[in-house]
Amino acid sequence: MFVAGIDSSTTTKVWMMAELFNHSNAMKKVQEEVRNVVGNKLKVDAEDISKMKYLKCVLKETLRLHPTGPLLLPRQTSASVKLGGYDIPSNTTVLINAWAIQRDPKWLENPEEFIPERFENSSIDFKGQDFQLNLFGF
Repeated sequence: MFVAGIDSSTTTKVWMMAELFNHSNAMKKVQEEVRNVVGNKLKVDAEDISKMKYLKCVLKETLRLHPTGPLLLPRQTSASVKLGGYDIPSNTTVLINAWAIQRDPKWLENPEEFIPERFENSSIDFKGQDFQLNLFGF
């Protein structure tokens, strides 16, 4: 469990940097934001990061495109249900494909594109209330 937590954090940072390298406009915005917030200080601290709104948008978009795990933990139905026109009996193991959820054009315009700006004025709660963006596997 410990290694999985460290590996997913590291992998997210690597994907975020790769996306920024591939999208120079986003990279310039992040660099400008860091310079404006941090100023002439030698170190970036947690208070600085909390003020970086565009950097948070980049992180959310990175997590949307590159979830830490494409499949969420298996679940088991506790009762028979009808879902999407299918009858699912109780005690059925269900696998949820987070990768597909986060790329559904029903919820996002141009879901395959890296567009951090989509989160700038968004009311989407990425911490578990809006399941179309299951960023952290909630």
